[in-house]
Amino acid sequence: MSSPLVQVFDCLCHLDAMTVPVAARCPNSFCSDSETLQMAKPNTSGGLWNCAHPITYSQETQELLKLLMKESHLANVQKRQIRECLNNGAPLHLACVSMPSSPPPPQSKPSQSTSHGPASKLQKRRTIEQCKAGDSYVRERFRPGPIRDLEKEKQRFQRILEMGKDKGEVTINQRPSKKPPQQKERFDEIMEEIEERRQFLDDMASVGQEHEYANIINAEISQRIRELKMLDKSRTQTLEKGTLEQKRDKTEEI
Repeated sequence: MSSPLVQVFDCLCHLDAMTVPVAARCPNSFCSDSETLQMAKPNTSGGLWNCAHPITYSQETQELLKLLMKESHLANVQKRQIRECLNNGAPLHLACVSMPSSPPPPQSKPSQSTSHGPASKLQKRRTIEQCKAGDSYVRERFRPGPIRDLEKEKQRFQRILEMGKDKGEVTINQRPSKKPPQQKERFDEIMEEIEERRQFLDDMASVGQEHEYANIINAEISQRIRELKMLDKSRTQTLEKGTLEQKRDKTEEI
């Protein structure tokens, strides 16, 4: 399909051949009729469009060109070229460069097909120098593990030989210290001391010498009671009540 600009040029060729006078094609007024007729004949070398001298386009031709340019939707560059030719009297060239309205679609690059043939396998093989340069031929260093306790190992083997299996370390359950019995023993000792002093006061009272030892013995008894309070509060309360009752009885007898 021919471009719109080529169609415009074809129409102009037919129009100029019919309407443009011969005198307009050759501005020399001294040309003879034979020369004029000879110029009017169609020239096989190019005719109107390849004339060396400037051409004067008629008003009808210019209007027709403008109408054709408007209808053919030419590019601005092509319109500007045609206007310059009309103003300067230059010939209109049929060869025109078509300006693409939209950029060409991007061509998809051919996918590089990976060949799995024997040639690709040979390329992946490494040379001897590459193999030696790596760590493939380096021996692994000996790294000792954690040191075992020989005594524990001996005991473990002994348990295996004795019992047939390893039951683990035998933990000896240590008996807790019997502090409460010691407290009880101390409590009983203090009670015996208190009873001895009371018995001593009773003996002195029977003889009539109680008033000489009463203050000392009572002070010792109160000291023992304070010590009992630190050991056991419940018992000391009963003891205090008992001692108070004994003192009341003695005061009543006196």
